[in-house]
Parts: sequence; structure tokens; C-alpha cells
Amino acid sequence: MTDRSDADDSADETPSIAPEALAERLRAGDPLTVLDVRDRDEFERWHLTGEGVEAVQIPHMKFIQAQATGDVADLAADLEEPILVVCGRGEASAHAVDLLRDAGVDAANLAGGMDAWADLYVARELEVDAPATVVQYDRPSSGCLAYTIYSGGEAAVIDPLRAFTDRYVDDAAERDAEIRYVVDTHVHADHVSGVRTLAERTDAAAVVPEGATDRGLAFDAMTVGDAAERSSANPASQAQQDAAKLRIGDATLTVLATPGHTTESISLRLEGGDAETLFTGDTLFLEGVGRPDLERGDDGATAAAEQLYETLRDRILELPGETTIAPGHYSDAADPGENGTYAARLETLRDRLAALSMDEDEFLAHATSDLPPRPSNHERIVAANLGLETVDEETAFELELGPNNCAVAD
Repeated sequence: MTDRSDADDSADETPSIAPEALAERLRAGDPLTVLDVRDRDEFERWHLTGEGVEAVQIPHMKFIQAQATGDVADLAADLEEPILVVCGRGEASAHAVDLLRDAGVDAANLAGGMDAWADLYVARELEVDAPATVVQYDRPSSGCLAYTIYSGGEAAVIDPLRAFTDRYVDDAAERDAEIRYVVDTHVHADHVSGVRTLAERTDAAAVVPEGATDRGLAFDAMTVGDAAERSSANPASQAQQDAAKLRIGDATLTVLATPGHTTESISLRLEGGDAETLFTGDTLFLEGVGRPDLERGDDGATAAAEQLYETLRDRILELPGETTIAPGHYSDAADPGENGTYAARLETLRDRLAALSMDEDEFLAHATSDLPPRPSNHERIVAANLGLETVDEETAFELELGPNNCAVAD
């Protein structure tokens, strides 16, 4: 189990696995026992999950006590080996690993702990039929996906995370590309948006859906209509943003209003070639559809679900079946492609997802019943993303830890 890619092979070193290697194992669904030595409240708020993962919480203090009594092996007596031990920063878990291994238990430490896991951000190229290169950014700790589209020396970033602003800037510089637009598909409730910080770092245009202003947007940003006017391509009004186009080099992004998850949600169509790519934000996922209760609460969930049903039926499902759907999130239930990216053809999702073939009454019941817990701190995250609350980097990092929970699973 031990991964020594980031470590030397000295005999006294605690065996460890790097976050990158852990991500690959979780993606493969390999059986894994995760022993979390953080306190119970930290564990319940956020812990490692995945197909094949059995997560167990035993606080570090119990290991300290067992070290004194010589009963360390008893703590792991019921656990399947090998065991991955985790904590916040990888220090308490390293101590627990050393004790377990001294007791003959096959255990390894998550290098850097859950903080390092949250910092992991993987970039992979998405296969598209367009005069552009699309990079999908994957944050395995939360399932958040973002995208950068490169064409003709220009770039647009879709749904950036504030925590990884430097990554987008550095990657664009490596490709000798100027970031022209940074776009949010909606007001996010699960992570702190990087639209403002990335725009400030690069002089790119910060672009938001028209309806973001109705939700109380409190910082300077272009609506998609304004951005389209600046590019002199099919300007859109506040009331009608469909067909607004953003030019990136030789590529074109066309806006499609897709309300339901939120009132202002949009999707972006990358045109060119024989098959288009649709960046759906939180409207349509590989394993479900967007939940309708985050903006308007339980009382407004049914009306939002009605809007989402119309969006799916009359807008997205009317697109060609070969359209590639590139979502804003994924969960443990999603299967990555051979190259590790999360995307699927629309025709595949039509066959796979029952929600896409339900009648309206079935869909409304499905979309408003048995919803998972709302994302942690979603109200403060929305306030931060509208510019109504200022949060520093450390606070932002803490606010968005944990699963996104923005989907209604199929």
C-alpha cells in the first residue's frame, strides 16, 4: 500500500501514500480501510468516501492511551488491512501509523493529511471536437470540476475555484495564453468562486449570468450579455441571454439559459466540428440533475424543479445526442472515462438517467424528495460569491471543505 514517491527510503520513515496516489485508488474503486484519527465532529463534517472505502473514526487520544498500555493492536483488531490513517495535517496520523506498524498492523499515512487532500487539483485534457483545447480541473476531495478553454492564444475559465487561482494563471502562462474571460455558470453554494480574484490577477473580464444581479450581486462584473457586446457577437439583453457569444481565439462559447438549479443558471456551448460540448454547471451531471432547493429553500423547491424540468426537456434534451456533457461536479457514483475525465455524450445520459425520461409529476417528486444535506456553510458561501460577505483565504478554505451535495442522484 505504501507510496514513497514523495519520500526517501530511510528505514525510520513513516510509510505514506501521496494524495495523488490516493485519488487514483479511489477512482479505481480499490477496497480501502480509512482510519481517521481526528475528533468526531471533524470526521462527521467531512471524511474520505468512495466506492470500496470503509471509513472508521478512532481519535488520536486513544492511540496515546493504548501506547501506554500496550494495547495498540486491539484498536485495529476489527479492521481490514491494509489501513490508511488520516488526520488534519498528517502528524497525528503518522504517530498512529508508527504505533500500528510496531504492533504488526499493515498501515500507512496520508501524506499531508486532509489538508493536502483538499489541496489536490488534477488537470486533464477533455476530448472535444472544436478548434480549442479544453482542460478539465478536478478537485477529488469535493468533486468540483472547472474548465479552461484555450484557442488562438486566448483562454476562458469556467467555474474557477478561488483556492486555485494561481493554478489557472500559471497554466495559462505555460501555454502562452491570455485569459480573456472568467465565467461562473451560476451563483455557487458549495465552493468560493474564483471569478473575482482571477479577473483581478489577469485583467480578464469577470462574467456572470444576467440573473446574478437580481440575487444581489455586489461587485463589478459583466453579465454575459455585456461580455458578448464587448466581443461584438450577438449582444444579449438582460431579459434574453440565449445566443450571446463569447469569442476565445478561433473558438466560440454560446450561452444557453438553463434555470432550475438556480434562477440564473446558464450552460455554455463550445461550438465547432461535428459535435458540440456543453458545460452544464450544476444543471445536469453524469449521475443526476441539479437539486432545486439551494436558492429558494424547501418552500420554493417545487417551483424550481418545474423550471428545471422545462430546461431539461425543452433545452438540453433537444440538443444533438452526440453533444458532450461536461458537468460542474461529480460524485462517487460517477464513472470517469479512460483518460480520467468526467464527461459523457448526451445520448448516453438519456439512456442512463431515469430522471431524463420521467414525466413532470414523477420528476417533481424525484427532484424534491430525499435530498442529501445541503452543502456545509452554503448560505455564507453564496454571500461570499455575491460579494455580500468578505472572507479571507483561510476562512474560504474552511467553508468549502466537504462534499458539494449539489445533485439529485438518479
